[in-house]
Amino acid sequence: MEDDFLKLALGLIKSSEDHERYRGEECINLIASEGLKSPAVNEILSLSQDLESRYAEGENDLAGHVKARHYQGQKYITKIENYAADLMKNLFGCNWADVRLVSGTHANLATFKGVSLATKNNRMVVLPLSAGAHISHDYSGLAGRVLGLETINHAYDIDELNIDSEKSATIIDTARPGIVTFGGSVFPFPHPVKELAEVAKETGAYVVYDAAHVLGLIAGGEFQDPFGEGVDFITASTHKTFPGPQGGVILANCEDERMKKAIKKVQHAVFPLSASSTHLGRLPALGLAALELKLYGKELAKQTIKNAQTAGKYLFENGVKVLGRKNGFTRSHQIAVDVRDYGGGQKLAFSLEDAHIVLNKNLLPYDNQHNHGDPSGLRIGFQDVTRRGFKENDIERLCSLILDVMKGKRTRAEVRKDVIKLRQSFKDIKYGFQSINEAKEHLRKYV
Repeated sequence: MEDDFLKLALGLIKSSEDHERYRGEECINLIASEGLKSPAVNEILSLSQDLESRYAEGENDLAGHVKARHYQGQKYITKIENYAADLMKNLFGCNWADVRLVSGTHANLATFKGVSLATKNNRMVVLPLSAGAHISHDYSGLAGRVLGLETINHAYDIDELNIDSEKSATIIDTARPGIVTFGGSVFPFPHPVKELAEVAKETGAYVVYDAAHVLGLIAGGEFQDPFGEGVDFITASTHKTFPGPQGGVILANCEDERMKKAIKKVQHAVFPLSASSTHLGRLPALGLAALELKLYGKELAKQTIKNAQTAGKYLFENGVKVLGRKNGFTRSHQIAVDVRDYGGGQKLAFSLEDAHIVLNKNLLPYDNQHNHGDPSGLRIGFQDVTRRGFKENDIERLCSLILDVMKGKRTRAEVRKDVIKLRQSFKDIKYGFQSINEAKEHLRKYV
């Protein structure tokens, strides 16, 4: 074998090992879009090796169950997919789920495409990109460039850090869209779904709620109740505040002809339009993560929100501009921070990374939305550290380390030593099972 080829292979192996140590043991993760799986969920992923190699494609029925598959050897794969769908339906109190999606963006693709086919209407009202919408909602991303949808922005109130429901009601009534979306990537406060869902449906629109960031908080009953407030479809990824494997899901209630029509079109948009192999190895882990949230989700969601609010308050009291102050900084897992006075989002994100505090730069609502390279803000999420056992006092200690870097009180190398030490004191993962056997023992008490 060629020496260069061998070096590439060795480099790949070493880099993989280095990453596991670096991000798994030496960094504190505050990326708002990354979750943390329990030992049991990781274990069942590692045991799904044959399943990970298999292929399944075909149609589902209006309960979200397998209706027909076009390959053989599916008898247990069918059971696994049906169980995963039913666990998700039970957790979120709905009667239809599609668990075949391989990401949250895929969930948006299938839902936006399917609903637009059902309505024959290519207009969609969305959160502005600068105010926190995911790129998949925007005219410059999936919605516009791939699906050809015409996107019209909700009115946004920068002071409230939320959609202006009165002005958006007028926009929806005037635009007469096929879809009205809520949710996004910068998502500190519940959106005014209840105030706008009825207006949307009066125009013939379906209401789609992108819960990628807050799905775990919704499962814990600590954010908002989208279905109770009038949402038709929830789309989400399953690896943020929902601490499962990487993947996606769509949820809905199939309760009348209007919803049956749309669900059939969404299922068609999943297969055959956008997926064939659907990464089956993640499904047992998805179901087990749903079980963990059924048991521990409320406690986890409460502590995650407490930790985010604690961070907002602490940073603000130490001179940092944290958005959303008038409403308590946040009611979700994340805060948005204006760091223009400290060099801007890009510079500070790199500085904190050098100190092994990992978060991301982010556009703020008043930024030029085309200035992705160096926005004013940082987005900071607390779902990972919460699952590691951080409480309010620990969050304040962590924020003091952030401030040391932000204000140049100490060198990044000095802070890095304290970050690694703090990280090493939180080695366990809370709010979940430590093994599959522990999960089985728990379940046997009731079955």
